[in-house]
Amino acid sequence: MKALKQKKISALFIILVAASLLSFSLEAGAQDSTAKVSSSISYPDFSALVKELTHSTVNINTTQLVKPKERMERFKQYFGDRNEQFKDFFGDEYFERFFGDVPKREYKQKSLGSGFIIDKSGLILTNHHVVGKADEIRVTTSDGKDYTAKLIGSDKKTDIALIKIENGDEDFPYAAMGNSEALEIGEWVIAIGNPFGLGATVTAGIVSAKGRTIGSGPYDDFIQTDASINPGNSGGPLFNIKGEVVGINTAIIQNANGIGFAIPIDMAKAIISQLKDTGHVTRGWLGVYIQKITDDLAKSFELTETKGALISEVFADSPASKAGLKRGDIITHFDGHEVNEMNELPKIVAATPIGKEVMVKVLRKGKKQELTVVIAKMKNDDKKADVTAEDLGKQYGMSLQNITPKLSKHFALDSEDGLIVTDVDPAGPAADANVQRGDIILEVNQEEVKNIADLKKVLAKAEEDDSVLLLLKRRNNTLYVTIKPNKK
Repeated sequence: MKALKQKKISALFIILVAASLLSFSLEAGAQDSTAKVSSSISYPDFSALVKELTHSTVNINTTQLVKPKERMERFKQYFGDRNEQFKDFFGDEYFERFFGDVPKREYKQKSLGSGFIIDKSGLILTNHHVVGKADEIRVTTSDGKDYTAKLIGSDKKTDIALIKIENGDEDFPYAAMGNSEALEIGEWVIAIGNPFGLGATVTAGIVSAKGRTIGSGPYDDFIQTDASINPGNSGGPLFNIKGEVVGINTAIIQNANGIGFAIPIDMAKAIISQLKDTGHVTRGWLGVYIQKITDDLAKSFELTETKGALISEVFADSPASKAGLKRGDIITHFDGHEVNEMNELPKIVAATPIGKEVMVKVLRKGKKQELTVVIAKMKNDDKKADVTAEDLGKQYGMSLQNITPKLSKHFALDSEDGLIVTDVDPAGPAADANVQRGDIILEVNQEEVKNIADLKKVLAKAEEDDSVLLLLKRRNNTLYVTIKPNKK
């Protein structure tokens, strides 16, 4: 019995030893496997590439001579010719003290930005908002040399500008331009620029998204990246790991980390020759305002999907009106291109040659129709651009629509004409001004507005960054508010 017990203990000991050895073996194997996996992961080293890329990147310093508006001019902007009424109320002495003219004083405003050289003669691509209003432009290359530069051409709608080094007689190193259309989401990219005036700074990240619309203009098609982009980076290059420029760093979202936007380089390549030859860009013009088809609108128009661009306004004597396009038409195809998203149409129209006859397919009251349109030249003033109704709203942090019978019923309005606020961004300028959903805009800068087209015409007269005065109808009351547009 004792011998049997000893045998059982010995067997148990052997089993425990074997289990321990097996556990050790598995753990060692797992560690070895982890080590092999870790050693197989390789992280990119951009150091050699960056040494080459920084040579074509430049810092841009601009000076603009600013003439402040007179106090009375600003007063008149908001209150028109009613200054005599205010004089009667306040008295001449107090009126002149608080609202009277002040001496004109000019001052120089300095700004910083970035750019990149695109040929050996010293042509440089950058942003319009960096150099568009500059009286003096200076460029510093990576080797510390300082040059004067002049503006060759600029396009506000895409925020692209072309400048040229003036006092340099050497051949400059320049960047190779890539294909932004071929970019893949998740692909590595490198941003180089002059953030906060610190000089050449390199950051890396990935392509987070493509085709982003951020409300900066009718041709939004941004590359989103988490490569750090800061003030001063504007106009700098976004490279792929082949060392090719795939974007122009342009915009950020304030108070957000890891969200930056770059203009696709393909958009710049399409207009460089025009900027170089004429200083501006000529585009095709259809002559319509369009808006996104929401789920609610799709139901109202008895649509099975939200594809296409809904025409909310047709300009008189425009290619669209001559071809017979009407308000309420839904454009589904333009010149052979399917229009899936509203924002696709302005870019397609703009790229269409002047005078070309194109086939436009629309849905009109549920029926398919084909119309032939002869594309005209877009006028230089912004009010004639083929833009989305939402562009104006995003500029001020709110969504706007022309009042329709459906909206009139939904908001219990007593009119089917006018312009209504359908949504307000809680973090935008409209919310700061206490604009509310359901407000009807009666006047802008003391001019009556009945639709998006009227609003566009009034805003075209205002300075880019000026506040605007709105007269709103809220239920049975009217009130004035001032609102300042979003900055890029």
